[in-house]
Amino acid sequence: MEITDIRAIPLAHSLPEGRGLGDARGFGTDRGTTLVRLETDDGTVGWGEAFAPGPIATATVEELFADDVLGMDPFAVESLADRSYTDPYHFGGDVFVQSAVSAIDVACWDIIGKSVGRPIHRLLGGTQCSELTPYASTMYFTEADRPIEDPIRVAVVEGFTAAKIKIGSGIADDIERVRTAREILGPDTDLMVDMNGNYRPHQALESARAIAEYDVTWIEEPVPPENRSGYRELRSKIDTPIAAGEAHYGRFEFKELIDDRTVDIVQPNLGRCGGLSEARLIAGMASTENVAVRPHIWNSAVGMAAAIQFAASISSYPNTRHVPEPMLIEFDRSENPLRSDLLETPFDPAGGTITVPQSPGLGIDIDEAALERYRAD
Repeated sequence: MEITDIRAIPLAHSLPEGRGLGDARGFGTDRGTTLVRLETDDGTVGWGEAFAPGPIATATVEELFADDVLGMDPFAVESLADRSYTDPYHFGGDVFVQSAVSAIDVACWDIIGKSVGRPIHRLLGGTQCSELTPYASTMYFTEADRPIEDPIRVAVVEGFTAAKIKIGSGIADDIERVRTAREILGPDTDLMVDMNGNYRPHQALESARAIAEYDVTWIEEPVPPENRSGYRELRSKIDTPIAAGEAHYGRFEFKELIDDRTVDIVQPNLGRCGGLSEARLIAGMASTENVAVRPHIWNSAVGMAAAIQFAASISSYPNTRHVPEPMLIEFDRSENPLRSDLLETPFDPAGGTITVPQSPGLGIDIDEAALERYRAD
């Protein structure tokens, strides 16, 4: 078996004017990503996602990888990440290189799964897993005025039993947002907060202490991703677990987060971290330091499918029969047709669970009409 065709397919969607949303750093109106489609000489098709803007991701795939991928045996997928660090030399740690590798890697795993008739989570060494617990990623900062409690009320009605909200715009506002979310969710649910790196360490520390009474499951990106010393300072001063990883790429950056437990939870994004092959290495490193792994997802449906398969494969070590922490999977509740419309059978978090596809590979079928509708090339 060899790969005979590789195509990068940029996708985009824009929110209506005045409907921008975001985090403490600002608003955004555009959603975009890039899919990669591989096809082999026997007609097997694999899909992956480079969570990066179309023009850059497409050029990276075509200029740096296409020649090597064409003619490649998809079963040699784990050599891709290694080669990306050495050829082209010095570019392996670049986010766009890692995004391109991620897409190609996941597409290869999709092909492998289809060729042997097994879902990817079983190929990665996971046991049979039929469902995961989704958490609503919600309560974004918005351009339009709306009561802050509305998104959490909607999430509860939809059946979510866990949620992550945006904070990071000031201590008083942080307290109000967390208090509101906790009151609506109730006392026996997981509530996470995301500061999106908008604070200096002393500000993040003040906020963490102010919201501690609301039983926060984890604090995500309390300081900028490059501020390693800030993470270490916070880690030594607060009891709430710290999570990070969406803005880190490849095994070497994640090793820095995992070593000495700089963070308690790593969050690789399967469209940026180097794909399933790198994510498996990252999960192995995390396990050796007893650091949890919870994938970050703000991708299209293809990236979500990869993250679900990866999450279903992660070891529960050191937990055994009585697992105190469910494998939480992020489910963005903002408007995103690249997630909701792209599959013939979209992922459905209703009822507080999300089904892990058991069909071969990623276990998804692309809706070709939707793909054409959102193409940006």
